[in-house]
Amino acid sequence: MKKFDKERVLLAVAGPVIALAVAFVLSAIVLVASGKNPVEPFALMFEQAGYADVQVLIINQASMYYIAALAVAIGFRMNLFNIGVDGQYQLGAMMAAIVGAHANLPAFLQVPLLLLTAVFTGAFWAGIAGFLKVTRGVSEVVATIMLNAIATSLIVYMWKPDVFGVKIGNNSTTGEMYESGWIPGIDLGAAGEIYGLVILAVLLGIGYWLTLNRTRFGFDLRASGVSSSAAAASGVDPRRMVLTAMLLSGAIAGLAGLPILLGDSHTYNLNFPTGIGFLGIGIALLGRNSPVGIVFAALLWAWLDKASPELDFHGYDKEIAVIMQGLIVLSVVVSYEAVREWGLRRQQRRVGAELAAGHVLGANNTTKEVAGR
Repeated sequence: MKKFDKERVLLAVAGPVIALAVAFVLSAIVLVASGKNPVEPFALMFEQAGYADVQVLIINQASMYYIAALAVAIGFRMNLFNIGVDGQYQLGAMMAAIVGAHANLPAFLQVPLLLLTAVFTGAFWAGIAGFLKVTRGVSEVVATIMLNAIATSLIVYMWKPDVFGVKIGNNSTTGEMYESGWIPGIDLGAAGEIYGLVILAVLLGIGYWLTLNRTRFGFDLRASGVSSSAAAASGVDPRRMVLTAMLLSGAIAGLAGLPILLGDSHTYNLNFPTGIGFLGIGIALLGRNSPVGIVFAALLWAWLDKASPELDFHGYDKEIAVIMQGLIVLSVVVSYEAVREWGLRRQQRRVGAELAAGHVLGANNTTKEVAGR
């Protein structure tokens, strides 16, 4: 491996490692300050990761986190902050649930219909923010925050019994979906069942990598994110790329809830997971917007979620995991900036050394020429 490639790998790995180390240390300090053992909670959570049923829960949860983080990462690649992934994800899941409860087609038609419903719903909702940005210059951060609030109100409205809602006790639901839209999982016996749409997360990750690294569109996307003016000079329409990136980000966000919707709950109700879109931001940051890095970040987040309930049985608060997630996000921002500055200094020193070596070589050649005369 070339020296330059080794440095790139080192820089890519250093940020997440430093962030995790700092987060663990700060979490331990919080435990010590509260009079608790700073090591036992982590030992208990690591122990939970060894159980097959917890591993299934982690994989299932990580699949949704991964899809949401990919949606965020697409925006980051374009230098856009799509903070509306949570609203896009919830609306996409709800619309798919509504369609699944009212349309009863053969499975080979029903499943694609539900997938497309989620995709177009998420893309439409994100496209509103993209349209406002390219036509009116409205910040996508402000627009998506407001759209999140509107999405929540819209969901509450659609839960009304005279709209699409079905009351089951005190729980508001969209009604149970027809079985033709259910996707069977991988049965592991007593350990549980892995969602069938975990494979969707894998395919999306592969598609994300191929699109960014092996297509002209991916190159234009990355170039526009680095410098929109330079991209425009090379013939790329920056406004079109902004709108396309927001549409694509929203489309993937709309799919984030489908693993659990089609594989377990089969309805959208009050117990449906929320906040996944916001967690996707931290996961994308920790994974450095890399499809492989996001895998490990999603698994880490899911592990913290699914292993922490065990702490309640040993006198520890399971919110330790939430504290650690927050510390990871803060540490990621600080460590990445520190690593970036370190990388820039190394590059500057290397360039300076190469220039100095070239100057010395040039001087030696000149001396030889003079001596030869």
